[in-house]
Amino acid sequence: MGPDAKLLKSIREKGVNFLKTTQSDDGSWTSATQPGITAMSCFGLVSAGVKVDDPTLQKGLKHLLGYLQKDGGIYHPETNHKNYETSLTLLALSGANSDGRYTAQIKGGEKFLRVLQWDETESVDKSHPNFGGGGYGKSQRPDLSNTSFLLDALKAAGVKSDDPAMKNALIFVSRCQNLESEFNTTEFAAKVNDGGFYYTPAAGGASMAGKNADGGLRSYASMTYAGLKSMLYAGLTKDDKRVKAALDWLRKFYSVEQNPGLDQQGLYYYYHTFAKSLTTLEADLFEDAKGEKHDWRKELTDALAKRQKDNGSWVNAADRWMEGDPNLTTAYALMALKYCDPK
Repeated sequence: MGPDAKLLKSIREKGVNFLKTTQSDDGSWTSATQPGITAMSCFGLVSAGVKVDDPTLQKGLKHLLGYLQKDGGIYHPETNHKNYETSLTLLALSGANSDGRYTAQIKGGEKFLRVLQWDETESVDKSHPNFGGGGYGKSQRPDLSNTSFLLDALKAAGVKSDDPAMKNALIFVSRCQNLESEFNTTEFAAKVNDGGFYYTPAAGGASMAGKNADGGLRSYASMTYAGLKSMLYAGLTKDDKRVKAALDWLRKFYSVEQNPGLDQQGLYYYYHTFAKSLTTLEADLFEDAKGEKHDWRKELTDALAKRQKDNGSWVNAADRWMEGDPNLTTAYALMALKYCDPK
């Protein structure tokens, strides 16, 4: 079960070699003032099995640690993306921390992310649509994408499913689901009610897939996988109606050719979230709504193999969310392939 091992090894190596050729002299990728892409590139290398002491990886991690702030966050001092940059850097550091060399920085980043999460310390209670979520930075509108990265980072730092940060996040995540229930009493819950997820219920609500005629927020796959993964992190099981509804939606729209609801937009973000979520679900096969069982690791590897450029990179012609940047998309691809080893 899973992909051809030689094919997987080959496309990983090509992707790694591409990133090794595009790193800047200062250790960054794409931009010295946007550590998020450098963090993603480092995590992509780690995900592909690059050793901790590899010169390219060490140069990248050293560059990232140059952004370490007194509050424990790891971000550019003028950024509006403190959560995003810190969360991604923690993922990279955690992946390279087998000997404990980055434990202090990871713990400092974890504390910083806990402060960023919307809770009572921001004077919002559990009834507020912001509660439990994370945005790009302090006091910014929370959304499911940033919350998902925050939870990825906390989990990588060793935070357990019964931790208050996870339980508070579950409140926010549940409000991002098109499911009318006691867990989502926002104005949006009943308007689409298909079990999928949207970007945010906060600040008037938003979906990157748009709204329907009565103002309902349309579901799309990348956020639905992000929602599923986040619910599993917080301890929900397959018996929970929220998980069941999410899986029902995903079974209807299973695809490795598009990000359902957005077509080619955000495709590589989708690939990574798809793979990480199905791994978290412990699903070796994924049965779609028609009853077809998918060897998703093989299908995803094959989909990425045919999209890889001759120089080893991946790039999305639909360049929304910076997916026209081959450093970012190659990192996403390597992050997705991490979960595709044959079983």
